[in-house]
Amino acid sequence: MVNPFRRVDRAPAPWVRTRLRSAPGASLFLALLVVLTACLAAAFPRALERYEDAGLRHAVEQVSPSRSVVSLSAPAPLPSLSQDLRERALRPAAVKSQYDSILGTVRRPFVPDPNQSSYGVTTTVNQLVPDPWLPRPDALPAQVALVAPAGLAGHARLSEGRLPRASGTVTTTTPEVEAAVTTDTAGILHIKVGSVLHVPGAGRGPLAVRITGIVAPRERDGAYWATDPLLRTPVLKRITPADPYSARYWLGAVLLPPEAAPALLGTEGRPNRYWRLAPSPDALHHRDLGALQSALASLVSGPGLHQVSTVTGSLTEADTGLDDVLASYSHLFSGVSALISVAAFGSGTVAAVVLAMAAGLSADRRRTELALLRARGASLSGLTTRLLAETAVIAVPAGTVGLAVAMWALPGARDLPAVLAALAVTVVACVALPLRAAGAHRLVRSSVLRQDVTSVRPSRRRTVAELTLVTVAAGALVTLRRQGTSGGSGNQLISAAPVLVGVIAALLLVRVYPLPLRGMAGPAGRLRGVVSHLSLARAGRGSASAVLPLLALLTALTTASFGGSVLAGIGEARDHSALLAVRADARLESAMDPLPAGLTGRVRRVSGVRDVTAVSVDYRARPNDGRRTVPVVGVDPGDYAGLTRRTGLGAFPEGVLRTGRGNLGSGAVLPAVASPGVAHTYGSAPFPVGMVDGSIVRVRIIAVRDITPAVLGADFLVVDRAGLSATAVKPTTLLVTGPEADGRVLREAAGNAVSVRLRAEERARYVDSPLQTGVTHLYTAAVAAGAGYAVLALLLSLLRAAPERIALLARLRTMGLTRPQGRRLLVLESLPQAVLAAVGGVLTGWAAIHLLSPGMDLTAVALPPSLAPLEQTPLHTDAWSLAVPALTVVAVTVGIAGVQAWWAGRRGAVRELRAGDTG
Repeated sequence: MVNPFRRVDRAPAPWVRTRLRSAPGASLFLALLVVLTACLAAAFPRALERYEDAGLRHAVEQVSPSRSVVSLSAPAPLPSLSQDLRERALRPAAVKSQYDSILGTVRRPFVPDPNQSSYGVTTTVNQLVPDPWLPRPDALPAQVALVAPAGLAGHARLSEGRLPRASGTVTTTTPEVEAAVTTDTAGILHIKVGSVLHVPGAGRGPLAVRITGIVAPRERDGAYWATDPLLRTPVLKRITPADPYSARYWLGAVLLPPEAAPALLGTEGRPNRYWRLAPSPDALHHRDLGALQSALASLVSGPGLHQVSTVTGSLTEADTGLDDVLASYSHLFSGVSALISVAAFGSGTVAAVVLAMAAGLSADRRRTELALLRARGASLSGLTTRLLAETAVIAVPAGTVGLAVAMWALPGARDLPAVLAALAVTVVACVALPLRAAGAHRLVRSSVLRQDVTSVRPSRRRTVAELTLVTVAAGALVTLRRQGTSGGSGNQLISAAPVLVGVIAALLLVRVYPLPLRGMAGPAGRLRGVVSHLSLARAGRGSASAVLPLLALLTALTTASFGGSVLAGIGEARDHSALLAVRADARLESAMDPLPAGLTGRVRRVSGVRDVTAVSVDYRARPNDGRRTVPVVGVDPGDYAGLTRRTGLGAFPEGVLRTGRGNLGSGAVLPAVASPGVAHTYGSAPFPVGMVDGSIVRVRIIAVRDITPAVLGADFLVVDRAGLSATAVKPTTLLVTGPEADGRVLREAAGNAVSVRLRAEERARYVDSPLQTGVTHLYTAAVAAGAGYAVLALLLSLLRAAPERIALLARLRTMGLTRPQGRRLLVLESLPQAVLAAVGGVLTGWAAIHLLSPGMDLTAVALPPSLAPLEQTPLHTDAWSLAVPALTVVAVTVGIAGVQAWWAGRRGAVRELRAGDTG
């Protein structure tokens, strides 16, 4: 019989559930921290990959299709072969079959775009058309290229008439074929539906080309039409291109149906088959860059071309500018890759330190509990296993959530890098607490020992580790100074150099900073009151584990200073480059003729204009030998000298242009400021200069400057315009001072005959590639993340000591300490470490920037690849980037300490002391 009153033993509560219920706040904080860190870690590679792919596509799409398309061509079969064989080689079925074979030969990741790739037959020798109704600019007959492209109906809209077609089988002797022209060709060459062009034949009568339709391109800038712009738009050419005065003639293209291609064999056009492969933008990925370059080289001049030649003929040729485009992009990426790595290392290090600090806070909170478990027989492996399970229950779901958020927010990138980054964060979060507990409780102790520097001395292992870090950091810095980042070495040790500088500084400062505080505590003890002495004494006897908070702060401050200086350097480089391109805030210029009368006054009245400097520039002035032209700039000495000082471009004092000038009359010698090349050629002796209006002035070079605002070129002569003739003194250029000048109003005031360039618009143009924009955004995110983690590290550091401080404050209040004194005590106790971190952060940031600046060149990030900079853009310190993060640390420290003092005052001394003494 079962006894209903028998006692049933219940199973003990599971460890993990019990621990999570006992500290829900700490568990929630760890989960949120892991979610945030995993999300940022997973988002970084995905964002970077998106920027890389967008940059590569932009690099390919921004160039003309004539450079990005791979063009293959093969001549028609030799005349020695049978006529039927030659005609069959040009028929649509044969050319289409060869096109399909080429597509099968192309290796991935080069993927042709089927919508923009094209093929067909075209003449390689332009044909004279004697029809008199065609326009003849210099009495020369027009010329045409005969093209039989495939797929015309799908790439053009019929504007007038009908599309051409072939009646019956077209052969070499066919007397007449149909064709179409584009709307541009029809308008410029006066071609209408029904017009007939007579193309001279080869061994036969002229080939009549009847125009049956006028078409409009669907995508004018697409590869189908823009690879050879002649298909859509005629060009006005010269007999001798190098001679600007040679006779001109029109060259256009007529579009035959593909079935009419054999008729081209009856002309002198030497027809070629062509296949043009346009790269598909959606298939371009940065990760495939090396393989793409290899596949392209194979197709253009390697095994791929040989395989194509077996189908199209041994004389097949391939040409493309895409390899140069890819090389330019690769150079751009090599310039920014090291900077990206610096941002990744900096933010990643700070995040890892904060995760370790969170684990340290939990280990300190449970120090007594874990020591008791060890004293009662718990094994070290069993204890760490339980702690690992406890943290894994929180960290694994949190890391998964962070990864999911990053993948949802940033689609279109590979999953593996993001998964690995989130996995690394999760692993660090899981093992940080067990490892910290294993280190602290490796030995079984009957009581918990003090953890300040008076009882825990640095061990030999720690000394060896610090020396190792110093050696590694020094090696990284030396390597970076020698090879720089512009070479794109990708060395991760180099990218970690700023972080290593912060690590070494943190380790050194933790050893050194208690010494001056202890020295100051003695004199402070002789002052009235106990607050100063007690705060200094407690700060000097800080925790031996304070290296981790200081490491987090210094690493974050160094990374923030470095990133802020990079962003500031990028902005300054773009500003300076825009200034070099415009030479003022705005530039109004007439190429040959003087500016309209009254324009200077109208420009002065435009909103945002502060000053206007009018100059006259004669670009066709010839010095005494008459063999070269040198721009002569006539200026008002006072206004122009002020402009050079404001812009910093070739500044000189006002009196230079009036030195030894004497009276301005016939034969007077004008002092001049010249470029180095002009000064080297003509020396310091007076020499005559013939102006374009026929007047002659005598000048003497008395000052040399590398650059001047009035002239964009390298050579110039600047003189006082008071010595020029009435015609030569008329302004041709206005240099406007005023960053906020309204460009639209300036253009309205200038009219169509005057070109207007604004420095602000030029600067905006320099953000050329999405990769450059992405680097700026990622660095901004790195600075923000570093600042946020620094504040979090500071908060964790203060929270770690909060129970002891509040208990101490409660004891001191029972001895008569007032609340204002308690607030000052907590603030003064926290302030030394914050000031130390702030000053150390400024110094380490300054040192890292100055040590790394010789190897850093921001040109690749700041300026577009198409712009050739005059000089490199080195990294230099930015005062705001150094000061703002440091001051923020001090302000946050004071604020948190004040909040702690306020909270301790609310609880009351008796209640706090009853809660137990955790000191």
